[in-house]
Amino acid sequence: MAYEIVMPRLGWTMEEGVFLEWLMHDGDAVKIGDLLCQVEGDKAVNEIESFESGVLRIPPDAPPPGAKIKVGTLLGYIVAPGETAPFEKGGGSPATAAAPAPVATAAAPATTPQSAAPARSNAPTISPRARRIAGELGVAWEGLKGSGRTGRIVERDVRAASAAKPAAVPASGQLRISPLAQRRAAELGVDLQRLVAAQPGKRIEVADIEAAAAAQPTTDATGPLSGVRRIIAERMGTSAHTTAPVTLTTEADATELVRLRRAIADDLQGTNAATPTYNDLLAKIVSVALSEHPALNVSLIGDGLVQHAAVHVGLAVDTERGLLVPVVRDVQSKSVQAIAAESARLLEQVRAGKISPDDLRGGTFTITNLGMYEIDAFTPIINLPECAILGVGRIVARPVVVDEASETVAVRKMVALSLTFDHRLVDGGPAARFLQRIKQLVERPYAWLTR
Repeated sequence: MAYEIVMPRLGWTMEEGVFLEWLMHDGDAVKIGDLLCQVEGDKAVNEIESFESGVLRIPPDAPPPGAKIKVGTLLGYIVAPGETAPFEKGGGSPATAAAPAPVATAAAPATTPQSAAPARSNAPTISPRARRIAGELGVAWEGLKGSGRTGRIVERDVRAASAAKPAAVPASGQLRISPLAQRRAAELGVDLQRLVAAQPGKRIEVADIEAAAAAQPTTDATGPLSGVRRIIAERMGTSAHTTAPVTLTTEADATELVRLRRAIADDLQGTNAATPTYNDLLAKIVSVALSEHPALNVSLIGDGLVQHAAVHVGLAVDTERGLLVPVVRDVQSKSVQAIAAESARLLEQVRAGKISPDDLRGGTFTITNLGMYEIDAFTPIINLPECAILGVGRIVARPVVVDEASETVAVRKMVALSLTFDHRLVDGGPAARFLQRIKQLVERPYAWLTR
């Protein structure tokens, strides 16, 4: 029986995605776990693996690379060796059956369906990483011979070709651009040919695209939002219009927290262990505070309030694809080092556009940090269906009264903390006590180091 390969749902709200490419050919033998194709969801590019063994059959009316298709759309089949694919039975698939038969241009020997060999493309296959490296190095991979499994072109083939090719300045107007920059140009409406002609021989990067977009005259023209931007707009709009958001702000003395992180970084020098970021330390602090104030560790699902036993902390990350929130799970039972290792893995994947949909959902609380942009305080927007979100500003040294009686002033590392909570789910008193506890844990890190 033929197994259908369909466009998967890569997120709870995903309704459609983009089919990027097949990673195998029509007629290739497939084993369980083999990577079949590459698709793009709302937030990331994903490689789809096979759950069956057999032979890959791609219908003639399968979606072409770059096509935007709905979840559940048929992409192809995996059939048993010698089995006829469904689109070869009874005149083809519905889409092809209604089409007129092609006019033969030359006589060909007649074959029966049983003896006909499946059509096989002679085009080489290439791994997604190798394709990206080829774009970055300006290597035309289509003519390379692959050394990977089944002759697939892999990264080492691309790098070898790049090292072997003679250095040359491309002719004026030749397009040399990274895939990310090309996509950004499409989003911003930048004329690539004009940009290349103005900078002959230069490889176009994202910074060049954004500079060209900034230099373009502004118009009143409108267009559809890109996939990730559309999802962000919908969710932020829903949060703003369906919650009863209230923001509480306090200031904490982070001097001891800064000292702790520096000590940990010094101890980890020369090792392969990830140095905890301030977000990693705050994730642990939040988990301790939520265990003591569980009223903030809830979600509104439908008409019901769900109390979470575990703490899954989302870390808001600004990427070129938009705002994404990978989730570190079970923070309450993880050490700071384990949290740092997990968040480093998630950050690497999210910035490479390879994050799994499972790593982007299921959070119970979110941390968003704008301190690296020299922002002191701000009003974060709740990440539905969560109850609250913590906004973190920059850590800045300034004079502070440390003993009012003796009028003693000292330079301390201060940080602003902003908690936005949904007043429908929790009252101001519990939310204030929760933020107060976070402030205490920031100021006295030893209170949670052993947890």
